[in-house]
Amino acid sequence: MMTRRVRMLAGVAMAGIAVAGVALAASAAAAPPPTATAERATPVSPQDVLARSAPADWRVLDPDNTLYMELPAGRVVIELAPQFAPGHVANIKALARAHYFDGLNIIRVQDNYVVQWGDPDGKRDTGSALHATTTEFFRPLQRAAAFRQLPDADVYAPQVGFIDSWPVARDPVRGQEWLTHCYAMLGVGRDTAPDSGSGVELYVIIGHAPRHLDRNVTLTGRVVRGIELLSSLPRGTGNLGFYESPAQYVPIRSIAVAADLPAAQRIDLEVLRSDAPIFADYLHALRSRTADWFVEPTDRLELCNARIPVRVRPAAAAAGTGKPIG
Repeated sequence: MMTRRVRMLAGVAMAGIAVAGVALAASAAAAPPPTATAERATPVSPQDVLARSAPADWRVLDPDNTLYMELPAGRVVIELAPQFAPGHVANIKALARAHYFDGLNIIRVQDNYVVQWGDPDGKRDTGSALHATTTEFFRPLQRAAAFRQLPDADVYAPQVGFIDSWPVARDPVRGQEWLTHCYAMLGVGRDTAPDSGSGVELYVIIGHAPRHLDRNVTLTGRVVRGIELLSSLPRGTGNLGFYESPAQYVPIRSIAVAADLPAAQRIDLEVLRSDAPIFADYLHALRSRTADWFVEPTDRLELCNARIPVRVRPAAAAAGTGKPIG
């Protein structure tokens, strides 16, 4: 069994950003169609799409499945995904309500990979908060789910797309679907035994999507606000990015379930619904980069580059704005 300081997640993925667009070609013999120059005169950007969104195009975060992680630098907001990992989400919420995470530390920051927190010595009592869980690396294929599939081929799965605004991969032959290791996703640390992760150690992706971890680790949610508070932390210099002394640790003041806080202390956030018609327009705008800056649009869109917009609810901020998660 591996020690806590060296558990899970080996390797580093190379980060990169892909841009997508549409390249148009005209036949010399045919009547000239609209040119790329003409199209670029009135480009439609992702921001243009979001600006015309309606309130019904957005889904409000459920306070009972939202965590507030309070760091010295500010608040990190995490949306949980009980529909994909109900057992582990229940454990994490129980641990938060038992104040298990309060006063623990971020102990690992590996460049282009993960931020990890927990109890490196394994001495903190979980009390009655934890329940036995099996692996939740995937769930049975939900054929009735509103799956917004991307047309592009994926390296790791036969199909990829979005369900309820979550990045999802699917294998129809094996009857499986699972959350993917995109930027800002929240996962459960484990030892070599597949079922050894309980929720006492968690990590967030802060680098290029390490999709090789899909179906090898249980994913339980994602950061929807404050990812910069994690991604900008000093990198650990020890093995796998662990901090080499407690003096380097980043303290966690608390992790609480949003529903347990007074309404005045919450942040009302919502995400763009992947089952809304406008979501298809948003994906097309990401793919069809027609702005003047793009010399060679690629007409491609990788799953983890289609980041889900999140915004403060219009009652608390101006409507029609949003920014991608992370």
